[in-house]
Amino acid sequence: EDVNAEKAWGISKGSKTVRIAVIDTGVDYTHQDLKANMWTNELEANGLPGVDDDGNGYIDDVHGYDFANDDGDPQDGHGHGTHCAGNIGAKHDRSGIRGVMDNVEIVGIKFLSDSGSGESEDAIESIEYAIQAGVHLMSNSWGGGGFSQALKDAIQAANDAGIVFVAAAGNSNDDNDRTDSFPANYDVDNVISVGAMGGNGKKASFSSYGSDKVHVFAPGSNILSTVPGNRYQKMSGTSMATPLASGVIGFLL
Repeated sequence: EDVNAEKAWGISKGSKTVRIAVIDTGVDYTHQDLKANMWTNELEANGLPGVDDDGNGYIDDVHGYDFANDDGDPQDGHGHGTHCAGNIGAKHDRSGIRGVMDNVEIVGIKFLSDSGSGESEDAIESIEYAIQAGVHLMSNSWGGGGFSQALKDAIQAANDAGIVFVAAAGNSNDDNDRTDSFPANYDVDNVISVGAMGGNGKKASFSSYGSDKVHVFAPGSNILSTVPGNRYQKMSGTSMATPLASGVIGFLL
């Protein structure tokens, strides 16, 4: 309701020409609500196992890549990334939920482990991979750590390639104008920082904010979405608001 998705569906259901990277814990690309909207790297899908068929430096990256484990399988063993992907692009069919976009191409990029932790180096590689994969938008429901020039440079490279970088503002109820939260606070033109709304049209109690550094708010409390194994679960956080905003921007694209 808070993003007026149903009114938008009277105009458009999205498009397979829009490619969005979910940079997270991976995506369950076999999920009944997601598999039809997963990006497929046809050269790898139709190529030989163990061979870099498309010559991009990554082997068997059919639906994306796993930088946490350095392999071509971005399957989600945590749930967070699959939940984010469903908010963007769960199919509008008879099962489960509806994502903001009925039609989209989702690239699953895993740099957070199944325990939910990750390294900046792998985040940078994820961004570089997404640029190479030709995405139009990167959805980033993660944060932490101090300023990294290398990470900012990677986001700048995405900006130079015309790619939108949507990032979660954080769940610490901080004023991001005063306390930096990265990557949402990087001062690069393509960064859109997303806070979370509760169900009452106001800021969710946990959400970070900032009149300068947090650009938009989207629903983030008790959001029902996809999790691995053809299941569904409610989660709360700016992590949920971020892919909802990413879906809206996908419509604009």
